Amino acid sequence: MSSPYSRLLSLFAALVLVVFPAAAMAGDLRYVVDRSASRVDAKVAFFGIASKTASFPDMSGTFNLSFSDLEALDMVVDIDARTLTTGDSQAKTLKGKSFFDAAHYPTVRFVGRRIKMTGDKTADVEGDITARGVTRPIKLAVTFSVPPFSTGGTQPISIVGTGEIDRRQFGMTAYPFIIGSMVKVTIRARMVPG
Repeated sequence: MSSPYSRLLSLFAALVLVVFPAAAMAGDLRYVVDRSASRVDAKVAFFGIASKTASFPDMSGTFNLSFSDLEALDMVVDIDARTLTTGDSQAKTLKGKSFFDAAHYPTVRFVGRRIKMTGDKTADVEGDITARGVTRPIKLAVTFSVPPFSTGGTQPISIVGTGEIDRRQFGMTAYPFIIGSMVKVTIRARMVPG
């Protein structure tokens, strides 16, 4: 049984097809990441009483939605691990072999495969994240600046996606009594028509 949000989204998408016939012909809404206005943050517990955040300011990618299948998603975001910053001396450690091993694995990739709208501007996105050559599933709770189908692919959309991973599953097992295992990942991206 479809939810009220799903029914509303289907009706809205049909209206957009009438208003934006070019989008209807293309069948997809296509966006690319605005690299100057996008970043990823990874936050982890530190000594159990505080937290540390690593930021990745260099990311690129694409974000495509389909009018023919409202749950279909083709999203690829590449993050340059070599640009990791922490605001302190820990950046070198996190780039090193015990963590991201950025010299051998310079790219962290998120691939989104399915989107399920939970509100007019919120959704759950399912996909995979790859770091250090290891791929694991992840689910992101995403908030859009505007309903994603409302622009017909003609205007920028900003998104914030949050999820959680266990760093140990990616071979990042160092300092277990100092640094927490669970990492909160936040993707902030401005998507422009592409």
